[in-house]
Amino acid sequence: MRLKVIVNAGGGSVGGEDVTERLVRGFAVHGIEASVSAVQGGDLQDAVRAALAQNWDGIIAGGGDGTLGTVAGLVAGSGKLFGVLPLGTRNHFCRDLRVPLEEEGAIAVIAARNLQRIDLAEVNGRIFLNNSTVGLYPEMVAERERQQKRHRWSKMPAMLVASLRILSRFSRHRLVVRAEGWGERLMTPLVFIGNNMYQTTYPRAGRRPRLDQGELCLCITRHGSRLALLRMLLRAVLGRLKEEREFEMRAVCEAEIRSRRRRLRVSMDGEVTVMETPLRYRTLPKALTVFAPLPEAGEG
Repeated sequence: MRLKVIVNAGGGSVGGEDVTERLVRGFAVHGIEASVSAVQGGDLQDAVRAALAQNWDGIIAGGGDGTLGTVAGLVAGSGKLFGVLPLGTRNHFCRDLRVPLEEEGAIAVIAARNLQRIDLAEVNGRIFLNNSTVGLYPEMVAERERQQKRHRWSKMPAMLVASLRILSRFSRHRLVVRAEGWGERLMTPLVFIGNNMYQTTYPRAGRRPRLDQGELCLCITRHGSRLALLRMLLRAVLGRLKEEREFEMRAVCEAEIRSRRRRLRVSMDGEVTVMETPLRYRTLPKALTVFAPLPEAGEG
């Protein structure tokens, strides 16, 4: 098996050692020929397109969720296999795919050659692996990036300051949300769309049990104050979102978000962009073939 490994050189846990040499050795232990490239974020798409034009059996992405989502969107439909290395800060996708969060374990999953077909999701043609959000969260991410550039802080302290600044303003959006025969006009601080359904109860709150159900997880908040929103966030952490009356979750295949604004700030897998409205979301069932651990008993 010949693999092209593309690593985001600015990833959260790339480490000080030369990551290319480290990964080449890690794959060689399993008899796999791996060509490893560490690239900066701005060069990521060009590196993936170049790899897709060559005779590799699979493309492996190393980095955070934003990096993995970018590479997955380019690999989907190419006929190439896709694999992941958890080199980001939170590694949400790797956790839901049940890939070990240590490098050696993730390489062993790829070497085992067990494959799973999973869903992707898209908004206005842009693909994401985990989720997309409109409202306070993308505003927080944009503010976090400003704080990082201004103070040269790491993500965690910059996000803490950004969250406090955005919550102090507590803006809401006037939106029209429609999905499969249902629609509502609302003032909302946050709309969340996940690729497959998220659990809301302890101990797996915030995790996805399946990545191949062909569904979007549409979540709407109707909170009118900072205090009410903070109460919801606390319940989310405690796995008690079902008790929140101003929170609604639906399983849908498509959704549309309209706004009076021509453009909205949108997050996808933790990365923020500005998109023209309306925002049209849809699921792409089993659009990606990925190296994954064998299913646990009862998962099929």
